[in-house]
Amino acid sequence: MIQAFIATLFTWGMTALGASLVFATKTINKRLLDSMLGFAGGVMIAASFWSLLAPAIEMSEDNSIGNWFPAAFGFLLGGIFLWGIDKILPHLHPNTPISEAEGFYPKERKRSTLLVLAITLHNIPEGLAVGITFGALANGGTEASLVGALTLALGIGIQNFPEGVAVSMPLRAEGMSRRKSFFYGQFSGMVEPIAAVIGALAVAFVEPLLPYALSFAAGAMIFVVAEEVIPSSQQHGNKDLASMSLMVGFVLMMILDVALG
Repeated sequence: MIQAFIATLFTWGMTALGASLVFATKTINKRLLDSMLGFAGGVMIAASFWSLLAPAIEMSEDNSIGNWFPAAFGFLLGGIFLWGIDKILPHLHPNTPISEAEGFYPKERKRSTLLVLAITLHNIPEGLAVGITFGALANGGTEASLVGALTLALGIGIQNFPEGVAVSMPLRAEGMSRRKSFFYGQFSGMVEPIAAVIGALAVAFVEPLLPYALSFAAGAMIFVVAEEVIPSSQQHGNKDLASMSLMVGFVLMMILDVALG
């Protein structure tokens, strides 16, 4: 649990690092931001399979229904869970007018609060994923090595950088002070250490839950990629750039996971 908490402090720090760009500039090049978001999407997709789904399938060899069942069930459950939270929690996706805010009573919230809630919502599965992999490690699972868990944390940390940018830069462009823009940007990553501890505790003492928990985190992450990351990366007409950046992010995370994990 302590290892998971420390690892997600790093991922939170990467969010803060991205948010800190507001101290250097008021805006960021749209092509650069779209490529960063596409890259982040590729990292998340690769991490979902190589670090979460593949180990879940390997752990389920003795499942009476089939080794595919825990991965399939957990994956869909993770997506449904994020979909439900997405419909309830008031939030606003970056680069979106406030009239398109989602969740219950969104009009009663400030734009800054809605933006932070959006990224916070999407950071939950990332923190869970890191926590669950370290929880699996505590259970002595051979498929979940320390290097693999650290690689996952590294990959999530890399993709958190543009998330910090995506929150702080729009707020700065709208006239918010640099200090407040940075605060809101980094605050969105605070949920990851909390979610990591919950994920680690959930599986450290209940070993049969491991494949379901790993695939749950994978499904939640893929939902985030499909619902938010990819659409956000293609809002400014840079679809080809964003798509190629996604492929680069996927390949990099795959290499990290296979070579180190």
